[in-house]
Amino acid sequence: MAAAAAAGRARIRGTAERVGQLPPPPGPFRPGFWRSPIRGPWLTSAFGLVLLIGIPLLFITGLLSYAAYNPDLSPLNDETPDKGVLGFYLFSWPTHPYWLYRLLQGVHVTLGVVLVPVLLAKLWSVIPKLFEWLPVRSVAHGLERLSLLMLVGGVIFEFVTGILNIQLYYVFPGSFYRLHFYGAWVFIAAFVVHVCLRLGRMTRSLRSRSLRTELRTDLAHTVPEPPDPDGLVAAAPAAPTMTRRGALGMAGAGSLLLLVVTAGQSIGGRLRATALLAPHNRDPGSGPNAFQINKTAAKVGVTPALVGPTWRLELHGRGAPQVFSREQLLAMPQHAAALPIACVEGWSTEDQQWSGLRLADLAALAGLPGAGSVLVQSIQPPGPFTRVVLRGNQIHDPRALLALRVNGAALSLDHGYPARIIVPANPGVNNTKWVHRLTFRA
Repeated sequence: MAAAAAAGRARIRGTAERVGQLPPPPGPFRPGFWRSPIRGPWLTSAFGLVLLIGIPLLFITGLLSYAAYNPDLSPLNDETPDKGVLGFYLFSWPTHPYWLYRLLQGVHVTLGVVLVPVLLAKLWSVIPKLFEWLPVRSVAHGLERLSLLMLVGGVIFEFVTGILNIQLYYVFPGSFYRLHFYGAWVFIAAFVVHVCLRLGRMTRSLRSRSLRTELRTDLAHTVPEPPDPDGLVAAAPAAPTMTRRGALGMAGAGSLLLLVVTAGQSIGGRLRATALLAPHNRDPGSGPNAFQINKTAAKVGVTPALVGPTWRLELHGRGAPQVFSREQLLAMPQHAAALPIACVEGWSTEDQQWSGLRLADLAALAGLPGAGSVLVQSIQPPGPFTRVVLRGNQIHDPRALLALRVNGAALSLDHGYPARIIVPANPGVNNTKWVHRLTFRA
């Protein structure tokens, strides 16, 4: 049997050698196809250094955003119930500082968009490597190619799905949260392997040329780098039409432009008008309720009839359920909190002045002053996030409210009239609107 296995391996090697002796097919598989004189290890490493800093920050803020949904608290909050060991880092999401989720998700989305030009430039700089001939020359080479496929495919998948989610354009199958979550782990695994294999080479490449010198080199003095073992340097370079300074500047200018047209949706104020990549940047109407929303009441099927005079809040806990009209809720002691709304798509509002009943007071009214969780249910027709579970620390924060008013006026229908949840550092989608039932649990 051992002899047969050895003979089989020999036949495979012989076949690979014969195939390897064949000329590569026409087009991008031939070394002479790629002729840019500025492509090479130094330029690739320069773009790679930016991604080496940006992508780990992107990954960490993404994981923290996922943790903010408290997916280990209840199946209702868990968009990836089969995450297994990938949920090892989950923890009770804090309510301090109150702007935590706004900051993290704003950084995550803005950074993801800003890195797109750098990512495209990096892919352009290594594109000859993607068309290497033969695609697989040995087991070791095959594993390297597989890791490269996971790296390139993973980063494209993550950036594309993330940008589509920002635009609320769901053309991919299944849940965005699940796809983006698993895709992130696949990509980061390939990224870590790639960094471990290439960090030394990247460091040597960056040291091989002076950044200051490259930024001063004009077109007439732009020459190819020395040949490299990875084949990034063109075998037959064409005359330069752009300097390396120009390539770096183009990527940098693209990132700066995307920063200008994206960051305003998270920063707010006058800069919100510059957020051209946020088509759902809607300020409904005018007056106290004129701040951003994601979906209107009409879009999710909440009609005035559902929240009219017959609307009641059901309060469940220890003992018999209690039922309250909006007028009865308004007659109770009211409390105020200045909190923003921050959404997973990256947009957020400035602090709004909310008033209503503390969730802690409602828990006590339900007979569970030390409640460990509360199930919040919306009158909205069934769908994603129409029910959510909040943790005990969220209930007992004095700024966590069942809000009835905002900025001195009654909530508008689009902002959750007759009552909505507002909790510090909570993702916007978990600040449930059109609440009609609260079930407190020990």
